[in-house]
Amino acid sequence: MSIDGITIHAIAWELDDRLSGAHIKKIAQPEANELIITASKERVTSRLLISASPSLPVIYLTPENKESPMTAPNFCMLLRKYIGSGRIAGVSQVGMERVICMDIEHLNEMGDPATKKLYIEIMGKYSNIILVDEAGMVLDAIRHVSAAVSSVREVLPGREYFIPVQENHYDIQSITKDELYEDVFRRPLTIRKMFFESLTGFGPVMAEEICHRLDIDSDASVLSMSAWQQDALYDELMKLRDALLNDDYSPVIICDKTDKPLEVYPFGLTVYGEDHSIKKYDSISLALFDFYRTKNLRSNMDQKSHDLKKQVQTLLERNNKKLALQKKQYRDTDSMDKYRLYGELLTANAYMLEPGMKKVTVNNYYDNTDVSIPLDETLPIMDNANKYYAKYNKQKRTRDALETQIKETEGSIEHLASIMAAISMAENEADLMPLKQELFDFGYTKKRPGSSGKGGREKKQKPLHFMTEDGYDIYVGKNNYQNEEVTFKIASGGDWWFHTKTIPGSHVIVKSKGEPQLPDHIYEIAASLAAWYSTGRDSEKVEIDYVQKKELKKVAGAAPGYVIYHTNYSMVAKPEKDPTLKPA
Repeated sequence: MSIDGITIHAIAWELDDRLSGAHIKKIAQPEANELIITASKERVTSRLLISASPSLPVIYLTPENKESPMTAPNFCMLLRKYIGSGRIAGVSQVGMERVICMDIEHLNEMGDPATKKLYIEIMGKYSNIILVDEAGMVLDAIRHVSAAVSSVREVLPGREYFIPVQENHYDIQSITKDELYEDVFRRPLTIRKMFFESLTGFGPVMAEEICHRLDIDSDASVLSMSAWQQDALYDELMKLRDALLNDDYSPVIICDKTDKPLEVYPFGLTVYGEDHSIKKYDSISLALFDFYRTKNLRSNMDQKSHDLKKQVQTLLERNNKKLALQKKQYRDTDSMDKYRLYGELLTANAYMLEPGMKKVTVNNYYDNTDVSIPLDETLPIMDNANKYYAKYNKQKRTRDALETQIKETEGSIEHLASIMAAISMAENEADLMPLKQELFDFGYTKKRPGSSGKGGREKKQKPLHFMTEDGYDIYVGKNNYQNEEVTFKIASGGDWWFHTKTIPGSHVIVKSKGEPQLPDHIYEIAASLAAWYSTGRDSEKVEIDYVQKKELKKVAGAAPGYVIYHTNYSMVAKPEKDPTLKPA
């Protein structure tokens, strides 16, 4: 997500409405490229976060504060000197550029009224925060830009401040119909590029949105547009102009089906499909705050889950290699019956065989065929027979041991795969703690999670609990311990159990309320939940097994949540959470 000029227009309007006339109370610089300005207006305190980070430039009002360093950076000290007790006279956008200008009135060293301008440039890796005096000269910037870095503009104290002009660009707020038809619509560009290279403030989101609304191919040539398409595009641009001029915004956050935020914008978007959800806001700042907070939380969560996934993946790879070796060793014991047969035939025919022979051919009385048996010529016949018996017994012991080991290794792989699935479904750090505990409990790791020698488990997390509109309780285990709980502690014999067929996933329990059967739609809701909380979440359809709890058997010594059943029903479900479900 990148902030375009249209989003900046909405931000500037909101900041002007909230901050115009406010007195600056505090300026802090918690990060190298970040400021928090605290201002008060009519006894209401607001905090403005400004970030010129190359990777995440943004500006919005925030309800949160950040801890500042003990010693303020030089730029922060300079801002405090000039505007630390100033009054924000107004906030505006420079044209449709991604630039906001704050006019700040203050008293200079002589006690006379003076004005400074604080320019916030939200331009990706070129973002900056620049303080400019009454003469338009740069006093300082949070990021210095020398001639060695940019041949277009230096941003250094004493240099004149200006914004590089984008040639051949029009401002949508002032463009005329003739300029659009006679110039913009005659440029040899794709329709998508026409927005970027002709209209200031447009980004990929609004370009694609307008094309989607009009059912126009954004990759088509501008020159190929029909007269109808030109007129429709003109009308759509005029609607956007009216919304901007009237400051008529309806901020939204677009999320994917996992509730991951993908986009934040000051206007509703139709370009995203039905498998995306929309969260509506009254404030663009609140939308931006929620968007970046959620993204940061998810980013931190992704990092934590990535580390745990890597750990489990290493264990899985190790066990898969171990299983492959065990199966190879098992195949090597396929010759044990041959050695037993050699021993039997040598014993049965020992009386007629001469010592010192390198090979003998005898009749196999099991199938009446001749068998050639290699011999050690230095040993008596019975010693050769005993040697083959010893080989047979050794391989039989190896085979018996390997059967147990292979079963244990396959169980470990299945167990680790279920933990990996639970990691993928974890929504917060609290969901990861039981998984770390499980790895410790079963000897996969040696370090007790969340402990530094004093021990103690984390607070137990409860399984998910939903209630349908018609009063059916549905429980979902988010890890193996919770699967064990919902299946063998929460569920009764007549309750219904749902689980994905052949792939790892959560146990889903529906309390039957004493009824022998559930309504059809409850089966569908529960099956869809089982598909959603599984490794098949991204599939179109997932096969689900369902059965009454009384048909389930727990295997002694197996991993938590491991069950077997010999009779069941099956259905195919779409992975999703029914929107009518309410957390209970």
